[in-house]
Amino acid sequence: MTVLLNDCFLRALLRQPVDRTPVWMMRQAGRYLPEYRRVRERAGSFMSLCTTPELACEVTLQPLARYRLDAAILFSDILTIPDAMGLGLEFVEGEGPQFRHPLRTADAIRQLPIPDPEQSLGYVTDAVRLIRRELGGRVPLIGFSGSPWTLATYMVEGRSSREFRRIKGLMYEQPELLHQLLDRLAQAVGRYLAAQIAAGIDAVMVFDTWGGVLSPAQYRAFSLDYAAQSLDGLPRERAGRRIPAILFTKGGGQWLEGMAAAGYDALGLDWTTDIGEARARVGDRVALQGNLDPQALYAPIPRLREEVRAILAGFGPGSGHVFNLGHGVWPDADPEHVGAMIEAVHEFSPAIHAAGRNA
Repeated sequence: MTVLLNDCFLRALLRQPVDRTPVWMMRQAGRYLPEYRRVRERAGSFMSLCTTPELACEVTLQPLARYRLDAAILFSDILTIPDAMGLGLEFVEGEGPQFRHPLRTADAIRQLPIPDPEQSLGYVTDAVRLIRRELGGRVPLIGFSGSPWTLATYMVEGRSSREFRRIKGLMYEQPELLHQLLDRLAQAVGRYLAAQIAAGIDAVMVFDTWGGVLSPAQYRAFSLDYAAQSLDGLPRERAGRRIPAILFTKGGGQWLEGMAAAGYDALGLDWTTDIGEARARVGDRVALQGNLDPQALYAPIPRLREEVRAILAGFGPGSGHVFNLGHGVWPDADPEHVGAMIEAVHEFSPAIHAAGRNA
């Protein structure tokens, strides 16, 4: 197993002592970087970028050449599993992801295959192995998947949605059929993440982008239970090192106690939840990741630095915090402001950790 030169991120996820707060960003490899845009143009399409391991490796590593980040995250997309199930993923300029064959019938749901990750998703595991080799142990590599509920919303709606009429219609009219779909997706997510771990991933993250559109009872039954099921049988240790798992539910701040009991090592927070209050609610059961409002990156740098300081102070002394945005970097964010945010974490967090040790 590769020796990690910087394991601060992994230790924080496991609530082990660290000298400073580690930092990485959701969508840290993306359109806000001019070097990414050049590779994206060279690839010809977003899907080509995702499915070409050499290009996926190149853009995964780009942010680490610019910034003092404590983790790399595999460049891919949350909708690779539905694509491998035969739904035909495509990205339409200005409209986002769409499926050529959305799920419209009970038979289509019941006949869904559970893909073999090394076969239909081999371009992902090939990218993982290549990235690990190129990283050379500098920082850990994060793998990820969409949650079963989030994948189901796209598969049934056929595209992004604001009303979620089709998926919620299925939930109210044929809940058992939806449970069948979610069960298959939980199996697929588990196999996919296990394949990423076997290829060399150091930590995994499940993105539950649309869990927050549900009622509390629906969230437990249709989202959280299946996110928990995705961990069943997942390798959680390699060569004596724990492989942490992070669950991020956008809009899930009201359900933190239930999320903390779902088997994950850490919970991602969006910016609508106070991180200090969240820490008080979950105690030492899980680490917390987040949660600066991505819009703060548009603020003047002095104000941005104060926002960073407030998040760090809000969590307070002690281990168990990974600094991140409350969602992904927006495409028109200024790379200089991104760098200022990261450097502010490096500047401010050591004193907070020292204060905790000396208390």
